[in-house]
Amino acid sequence: MARITVCGLGPGGADRLTEASTAALAGDSPVYLRTARHPSADRAVGAVSFDALYERADTFDEVYDSIADELVAAAERHDRVVYAVPGSPLVLERSVRNLLVRAADDSRFDVEVLPALSFLDEAWARLGVDPIDDGVRLVDGHRFAIEAADQRGPLLVAHAHADWVLSDIKLALDAGPEQRVVVLQALGTADERVVELPWPELDRAVEADHLTTLYLPEVAAPVGAELARSVEMMARLRRDCPWDRSQDHRTLRRFLIEEAYEVVEAIDRLPVDGGDGADRPGAADAVVELEEELGDLWFQILFHAQLATEAGWFTLADVAGTLTDKMIRRHPHVYGDADASTSASVGGWEQLKAAEKSRASAMDDIPAALPALARAEKTLKRAAGAGAPADHGPLGATVESLLPDGSGEREVGLALLAVVGRARSLGVPAEEALRRATVRAAARFRQLEAAAGAPTGGAWVRG
Repeated sequence: MARITVCGLGPGGADRLTEASTAALAGDSPVYLRTARHPSADRAVGAVSFDALYERADTFDEVYDSIADELVAAAERHDRVVYAVPGSPLVLERSVRNLLVRAADDSRFDVEVLPALSFLDEAWARLGVDPIDDGVRLVDGHRFAIEAADQRGPLLVAHAHADWVLSDIKLALDAGPEQRVVVLQALGTADERVVELPWPELDRAVEADHLTTLYLPEVAAPVGAELARSVEMMARLRRDCPWDRSQDHRTLRRFLIEEAYEVVEAIDRLPVDGGDGADRPGAADAVVELEEELGDLWFQILFHAQLATEAGWFTLADVAGTLTDKMIRRHPHVYGDADASTSASVGGWEQLKAAEKSRASAMDDIPAALPALARAEKTLKRAAGAGAPADHGPLGATVESLLPDGSGEREVGLALLAVVGRARSLGVPAEEALRRATVRAAARFRQLEAAAGAPTGGAWVRG
């Protein structure tokens, strides 16, 4: 069986290398480096570096997959290769973790891991911290906003290797100068630097590199604090407020709908996309209004999630997790290998949703509570996606003559307004008439689906 021996280059200079790593690097097997940008990389004479992969790939996952592919192929050619990584192979080395996962399912090769010193050992020594006694949490700088959510520290932040990472970290934690951060750079080398800074200076006074680590002794305002505070507020209202205590999902229904409409109204008052009109009178007020209305809608989501939590159904965390998992499944062009040109299209999106929901009919799961016009539009869209575009016969021809090709939003709006006006003069409620017509059409569509597959033409609409 081919073997990949993984060793660590330690946190700094060659004096931090273990005897096992030194022997592996000096052996007869070919040596590969995840990156040559490390103080001890020169000990691997003639080694092949994977630095070029970082330039070609769009994501780190692509880099790690390519590294694994090349290492496995090289191990099969040479029987054994050595793969050297910065620090320790067992600490925050996703490329090594990727290799181990592959080896568990691939009988062609195995992975031998040689433990080594990591940057953590140097960091604890410089900080004078016992990570166990002090309860230090290790956080990946790339995922700071997620992994540090609701944490008050102390936190050690790794992978703070670039200025954009520092900026993202700083934005995730909205703190003032009272928040202190210790910046540790090039530990275990002649260029070692340890400095304490006020939080606002993080991305101004530091030039990040691949040997940069951050330490927050205490987080004054935890990441995601306002989100956590809103959850706590909702739980207390349910305990202590008589009105909130008396509500249930059904009594809150109308408030959810009202708040959603108020968000839409606030959006309609915003400057147009691209910033045009951002300096017009009232533009700033519209932005403030949208923030407030989104907050009101968030309160409704919190309320329903709290009710579900009390009933033992699910929690707000479950809601967030379900949403994230669903969006990942529905975006294989982002999180998988699917072609973006098809997966990201409306048709591709609808196919993914239909498969996920196991629809028996194209008409399934169209919300009955939608406003009549929105429901009609969604019904026609679903039918068209199933291969049955609507043909309204003579009435359709009349509409097309009123709205010829090239008609825009203004013309369509005026035509709809005229139909509503005529319905009013006839004493027919337009909303209810359209709702009933849509229900009848959808029922007819289901009958034709069951009988002979998706209908072709407009009989399903007129039936």
